[in-house]
Amino acid sequence: MVSKKTKTVTEGDKVVLHYIGTLEDGEQFDNSYNRGTPVEVELGSGNLIVGFEKAVLGMKVGQKKSVSMVKEDAYGDINPAAVVTVPKDGFPSDFPFNKKGVVVPLRNENGQEFFGRLKDVGEETVVVDLNHPMAGKNLNFDIELIGITTDSHAATAATPSESPTTSTKAKATKKKAKTTKAKKTAS
Repeated sequence: MVSKKTKTVTEGDKVVLHYIGTLEDGEQFDNSYNRGTPVEVELGSGNLIVGFEKAVLGMKVGQKKSVSMVKEDAYGDINPAAVVTVPKDGFPSDFPFNKKGVVVPLRNENGQEFFGRLKDVGEETVVVDLNHPMAGKNLNFDIELIGITTDSHAATAATPSESPTTSTKAKATKKKAKTTKAKKTAS
């Protein structure tokens, strides 16, 4: 069953949208239009940052919205406990230790893979920041709702405009700061 164009987005709906994300200074950090594909997400599934999900709730197909959100509704504050020190010998011999900010693949004691960013390098250890790159930042989003699919129903689609707007599948996941070793393959 196809939802009506006047239906508003509610929790549990699957939505198709475009978005543009910018920082407070206007610097663009993400743009689904540039990727050429809208994003499809389910509201209430925990896959969106709180502020983005709140902004999409109540929207109608074809509607555009610009929102600003404080860091608490985005990726939160920077967590000092999410900066960890790990042994350097757990990394591949060709790992680019000279590039601060490079993505570091890690595994926790349960074998779960996650990523951090190289912050500092010592003689025998490296410091890795596990905070999301957008943590501690207020964010802005331009959102365009392209369609709504509820459960297994077909999406109601609107014609996307040529103007830049944003939709994101931003996911805020918090990982434990405990790590045991670096993944043996660097990306």
